[in-house]
Amino acid sequence: MSAVLEDGARQKPALRAGQPAAGSATAMVLLGTGVVGGAFLRLLNTPAAAHLSLVGAANSRRQQVEPEKLASRNLRERLKSDGDPRDDAALLAALDASGAGHKVVVDATASAELASRHAAWLARGYHVVTANKSLAGGDLPGWRALQEALAGGARYGDSATVGAGLPVISTLRRLRACGDALLTLEGVFSGSLSYLFNQYDGSQPFSALLLRARELGYTEPDPRDDLSGGDVARKLLILARCAGFALRPEEVTVEGLVPEALRGVDLQTFLARIGELDESLAERHAAAKARGGSIRFLARLNQRGHAHVGLVEVASTHPATRLYGTDNQFALTTTRYNTQPLVIQGPGAGPDVTAQALLGDVLALA
Repeated sequence: MSAVLEDGARQKPALRAGQPAAGSATAMVLLGTGVVGGAFLRLLNTPAAAHLSLVGAANSRRQQVEPEKLASRNLRERLKSDGDPRDDAALLAALDASGAGHKVVVDATASAELASRHAAWLARGYHVVTANKSLAGGDLPGWRALQEALAGGARYGDSATVGAGLPVISTLRRLRACGDALLTLEGVFSGSLSYLFNQYDGSQPFSALLLRARELGYTEPDPRDDLSGGDVARKLLILARCAGFALRPEEVTVEGLVPEALRGVDLQTFLARIGELDESLAERHAAAKARGGSIRFLARLNQRGHAHVGLVEVASTHPATRLYGTDNQFALTTTRYNTQPLVIQGPGAGPDVTAQALLGDVLALA
């Protein structure tokens, strides 16, 4: 089995990149100062970012373009109460006024509305670096509009959209550019679901494990966002499209883990009734164990473009049974990697590695 392993690198603090750096060729505005955006701001204090200029930052309500305030080490916290009303035109004007050769919009949000603007920004000559899956993993017309916008020369940094920067997107593109073709893709694309099924052994109810994962911050505040499989489906769409499959969202079969009766209720009701998940999962686990296997939440794509996301039984020798914590795994079988798959595995969730992927894409522009 061929493998590529990647982990987050730690760096020592350096000067803040708030004011334009001497000789800077890259200026950025940061949209989203939540968990990932906050981690990205911390990375701007490392030597790797010494020649980058942050000329604007915004959360969902406020923004800042003043160099002195951008240089503040508590910028993320200050934006919660101090700053101008959100105005994307002013942020883009700050980019234009920077005079930098590379002008970059960094989207560290999950906003579908913001993602819908990516193609327009690219068409205007701004590079876009993003962890936002809503456009690349959304409706096919949006994906095609993105490809058309890229024909103008601006670049789209999307390493953080799948695997938190693990080199799966870049590998797929390189293989395709070399004339290789994807035959099958299979893997664990969700850090939270990886953790849950790495831990679940039938000795305790699945609901108890899920509540613990929620307390640890491994799931979304509403665990149904993870259990539905929708996020995994978006990642599978992104990878399929990178490999040359023009799939529509409705062509991905998604078998989520949330019973129909719990899908439309409010969060507190869902949490109160979370034990309703247990019986069916216990039965599936016991059946797989009796046959010497396990259950894992996998995404699969074959060479005919058939795509599936859901819980499946796997043999004890399956690569997905050898994951740890919140690891992601991507197994690629191609015309050249056809005896054993090329496996890319490593931490696929977390603000630090996601922010590092964003920074890597910004640095690649230079």
